[in-house]
Amino acid sequence: MYRILQKRDLTPVTKLFVVDAPMVTKHVEPGHFVIVRADEEGERIPLTVADYDRDEGTISIVVQEVGKTSAMINRMEEGEAFSDFVGPLGVPAPLPESGRVVCIGGGFGIAPIYPIAKHLFECEDVEMTSIIGAREANLLIMEEEMQAVSEDLRVATDDGSKGHHGFVTDVLQQMIDAGEEIDEIIAIGPMPMMRATAEVTRPYGLKTWVSVDPIMVDGTGMCGACRVTVNDELKFACVDGPFFDAHTIDFEESTRRVKMYEKEEAQAYEQFKKSPQCRCGGANNG
Repeated sequence: MYRILQKRDLTPVTKLFVVDAPMVTKHVEPGHFVIVRADEEGERIPLTVADYDRDEGTISIVVQEVGKTSAMINRMEEGEAFSDFVGPLGVPAPLPESGRVVCIGGGFGIAPIYPIAKHLFECEDVEMTSIIGAREANLLIMEEEMQAVSEDLRVATDDGSKGHHGFVTDVLQQMIDAGEEIDEIIAIGPMPMMRATAEVTRPYGLKTWVSVDPIMVDGTGMCGACRVTVNDELKFACVDGPFFDAHTIDFEESTRRVKMYEKEEAQAYEQFKKSPQCRCGGANNG
């Protein structure tokens, strides 16, 4: 069992959990993910590691309530334990050793971009700039943490309640238009945001990495649910990724796959909100 040592509210719908998981911390690197299950009857969902402490043997995860399973997890309290906490899984993020790197986190994607930014900030030959954004200021997470690991932090909100009035991609385009030197970009966030980032950087040939999060079941390449098309080749996000060159991904296909169970997910979530003890509902309703 993997006990929750700390729980912290980041927004009304987003919680940070520090979990006792010493076996996972032995091999975890920035960009890895874990698959968790709240209890023996729960659904297994993938969550990218938001931070880790090898000395303490802890893993931090951030859970945004978007469906039945994430709602179940966000109702867990300190002292309770996850039934499953499997990892580290996937391939670590591609981390450059020099140059100016721009890390972009959109919404919930700020959490998984944080350990990457933290690692790069500690690299002597890397200049770290971060762009983070959310729909509105009260949904912006981990701003202080990102500020601490960035030479330059820029903020955007869709409604203009904080920082740039617009999208993180607007800020990136402004940097490019201003002639700022950029060697590499790592972006994590909703699929439309990552797709938009790829389209901004494509004309300039800027190396751009994104973390793709399609539907996932076992996380070990066995089920085939997380397949993505990269350079016209079939890949599995769980074992070949989750990081891929943004300019080679078939985003249209990936977006369709992410939306496959939207109706079932919504139904399960609504049923759970009416009766939180109910375990019924479709698959992939994170």
